[in-house]
Amino acid sequence: MTDYRVSKGEAKEDQVTAAIEKVTSQVPSSAYLAAALASMVASLTFKASRKDHAALFVGQWAAPLLLMGIYNKLVKLHGSDGATGPGLAQE
Repeated sequence: MTDYRVSKGEAKEDQVTAAIEKVTSQVPSSAYLAAALASMVASLTFKASRKDHAALFVGQWAAPLLLMGIYNKLVKLHGSDGATGPGLAQE
């Protein structure tokens, strides 16, 4: 049986990804949580105002914002590339 798993250091991110992660990692993780909660409150407000389409549109922002927060946290904990850890050569 063939093993298709990627080993640590086998795949590398490009410089564009690294540059984006360098900038976005400066944003505190709590900002993503606050933005997600704000979108939920805004959605509830739109729903109470009987603006159903706006409520659905804004309410759907919560999940992507929380996912961006998780990704941000992972980048802060593990770096943007598995090959740039301690003891590994950096190019």
